[in-house]
Amino acid sequence: MYFFLMDTPLLITATLLACAPMAAFAAQTQSVADASVVVKADSPGAVVAPEIYGQFAEHLGTGIYGGVWVGENSDIPNTRGMRNDVIEALRNLHLSVVRWPGGCFADEYHWRDGIGPRENRPSMINTNWGGVVEDNSFGTHEFLDFCELVGAEPFISGNIGSGTVQEMSQWVEYMTSDADTPMTRLRKENGRAEPWKIKYFGIGNETWGCGGSMTAEFYSDQFRKYNTFLKNYGGNKLFRIACGPSDSNYEWTRVLMEKVGHAMNALSLHYYTLPTGDWSRKGSAVDFEESEWFSTLRRTLMIDEFIGQHSRIMDRKDPEKKIALAVDEWGTWYDAQPGTNPGFLRQQNTLRDSMVAALNLHIFHAHADRVRMANIAQMVNVLQAMILTEGPEMVLTPTYHVFEMYKVHQGGTFIPVSISTPDYVCGDERIPAVYATATMNAEGTLFLSLVNVDPNKAQSVSCSFEGYTVSGVSGRILTAPAMDSENSFEQPDVVKPVAFDGASVEAGSLRVEMPAKSILVLEIESAAK
Repeated sequence: MYFFLMDTPLLITATLLACAPMAAFAAQTQSVADASVVVKADSPGAVVAPEIYGQFAEHLGTGIYGGVWVGENSDIPNTRGMRNDVIEALRNLHLSVVRWPGGCFADEYHWRDGIGPRENRPSMINTNWGGVVEDNSFGTHEFLDFCELVGAEPFISGNIGSGTVQEMSQWVEYMTSDADTPMTRLRKENGRAEPWKIKYFGIGNETWGCGGSMTAEFYSDQFRKYNTFLKNYGGNKLFRIACGPSDSNYEWTRVLMEKVGHAMNALSLHYYTLPTGDWSRKGSAVDFEESEWFSTLRRTLMIDEFIGQHSRIMDRKDPEKKIALAVDEWGTWYDAQPGTNPGFLRQQNTLRDSMVAALNLHIFHAHADRVRMANIAQMVNVLQAMILTEGPEMVLTPTYHVFEMYKVHQGGTFIPVSISTPDYVCGDERIPAVYATATMNAEGTLFLSLVNVDPNKAQSVSCSFEGYTVSGVSGRILTAPAMDSENSFEQPDVVKPVAFDGASVEAGSLRVEMPAKSILVLEIESAAK
């Protein structure tokens, strides 16, 4: 049995375990255990920034070309070259922010190659991702047009690795200045009279690796130099995001906060979930046993400790938490789908990935005082994607459905919860079986999300409330017949949310009957409204 508060870090270590074969658990069992949740509505926390539900789109595989961009002359219905089906699906997520053009690609990207008439744009080799030719037909204007179409804030990742201070400075001027200068005249010649509003700007990406193999001390000096020449033009004010660490590199955070903390608005953090923890053999996206289901979830939970530790280091210089932590790359990373270019990072998405998405969002909510942006990797056709496309076809993944169900939490006030939960046991290891997160919107409606990660046992969950009188409940559930259930072009609705009728009000409390391996979002009405 576990008991924990979801506003405090949860320390979990990771081990690949031996469990029963997956086939033995393809059908849900009827074994029921009990859990309890206390929702502390009288102790509200920080606002859950909508940007926590951000996306990431890199020039990688078919993430842009074929996934977002098909060109104006395509037979696939499009708006100015952008796929209409993808635009509609993303708008339905209430998309907050999209990070572009990378990733590792960003530090080989030179923005001038992606403006002007497309037939005149030079090509390049995408050396990071598959060695394919990048024709630069999707550039600054196209990306910012896409952001306007889907209603999202752009997050530009600037090139420190192979770029120059002048190049980055002029890019900001080109996009945001309304003065009569060569850069603004060039923008107008290319069809955009008014400047864009660009809030989020990343000064380098993974500079400890593909972005330049720098030390924290060297990058701090580079950040200081580049940041000096990134100007705020007119009414535009840049929110400056420094390249932060990966995983548990706490020394990087310490150095950055010490040397340039005063000059940044946010520090980034990257963490990917690998079932095996081995980058040379990450594991299959679809062919896995329960041991890999368990290890994937357990490794996902480790991000809670990483965020907590980095936050505590940041607190030493920034106790008022003015500097945000931006988890601008996160999600599952498996071996590439067989038969595809391994550099395209295409992988299928199963019910397991929906669990990973939900658990991460719960953790981000619990750290909402410091985590004010997160960008899942990646939006379309790459890694833990929202959407998969193939030619004219499109399918929504289980991860998409979690983001759609959880969009009710965007902009809500975090409500702490305490949980007493049975264990989910695999081999001789265990993690909590039930997870919960809650927010309250401006109208006073409470939203409670519950996750049962145990693929074998249903959970009967009692929910009580402090400072909130319950009068009614409705909700939706996401589950599927098997742990490896997926949505394909042939069967797009295998994993899809449906109405949930397993919650009832009992004397001001809730009783929730959760099936095995399920995700719930409950809307809880108050008698006081």
